[in-house]
Amino acid sequence: MTTAWHDDRVDDRAIVRAVLDGNRDAFRPIVEREAVAVYRTCLRILGRPQDAEDVAQEALVMAYRSIASYRGDGALGAWVARIATRQAYRRLAQRRDAADISTIPEPATRTDAGEPLAAALRTERAVELRRGVAALPEPYRETVALRFYGDLALDEISRATGRPLNTVKTHLRRGLERLRDTVGAEGSVS
Repeated sequence: MTTAWHDDRVDDRAIVRAVLDGNRDAFRPIVEREAVAVYRTCLRILGRPQDAEDVAQEALVMAYRSIASYRGDGALGAWVARIATRQAYRRLAQRRDAADISTIPEPATRTDAGEPLAAALRTERAVELRRGVAALPEPYRETVALRFYGDLALDEISRATGRPLNTVKTHLRRGLERLRDTVGAEGSVS
């Protein structure tokens, strides 16, 4: 019996083996499964839908091209999220600091339609937090970004980065402390 690539029973290692054996279609389930999460991660970091789309596509292409480096000791989705996070921060570092109206996320303007000042303040704070996270030194930036922008659990971050769980916890705590010092206590991440 041949297993279809869209079958949920196919594990990540089987997909990786198939891609490495030359089956380009084998990566499609990973794209279909992870594309939304990758886009959301990029959008949270970059704040611009157009940039998030571009970087998400770049990250998925990069994941496909570097699939041989996937060790298989963690979820393939976490590995892809790590690539997307790094790509988003690279793009953010290349961006000019000029203000851009597209940095206001659409959900904030829709939800706060009756309160434009609250929406503007919340958006400004989100931009400030993104810049604060981007300014963190490694490995704190990566750990904080994977936790809050990539929505990964601590054990997933541990597997994705190859660091022990207690090290990940320490990096997260120290990263949040530095972020709090940089951005301020009222902008603390929860």
